[in-house]
Amino acid sequence: MNRNILHLLLFIAASLTLVACQETLEERCAREARTYTEKKCPTLITEGVMLDSLTFQQSTHTLSYCYTASDLFDDAQMYIDKDVRGMLLKAVKNEPEMKLYKEAGYNFRYVYYSKKKSGTKLFDTTFRPKDYQ
Repeated sequence: MNRNILHLLLFIAASLTLVACQETLEERCAREARTYTEKKCPTLITEGVMLDSLTFQQSTHTLSYCYTASDLFDDAQMYIDKDVRGMLLKAVKNEPEMKLYKEAGYNFRYVYYSKKKSGTKLFDTTFRPKDYQ
C-alpha cells in the first residue's frame, strides 16, 4: 500500500509540474516579444528603418512594432503617398509566423518615429481582426 501512495504522490507531483510549466498564449506572446527585443533589437530592417522594440500589451492583446525611420523614410507624407498601411496589412495577412496570434484575434500595431526629430511619430496604425481576416 505504501508503494501505491508513493506512485500516487509522484503522479500528482508530475501533473502539477506539467501544469505549472504551461503558459498561456498571452504569456507566450509577452515572453517572445521581450526576448526578441532583448536579443535582436535594434535591428536594421532596411536602409532607413530600424526596429527598436517589439512589445505586447496583454490588456488589449496588441503586439506593437516600434521603428525609427531615417533618410527617405523620415517623412510622414511618404507613409501616406506610398500606402504603407496597405503594404503592412498585406504582410500581416500573409505572415505565417503570426498565424497563432491572428487565430486568437490579436491586434498588430506599427509605429514609426523620426530619427531627425526624436520622439516625433511619423506613422501609427493598428490592425484588428476585422482588418486582416
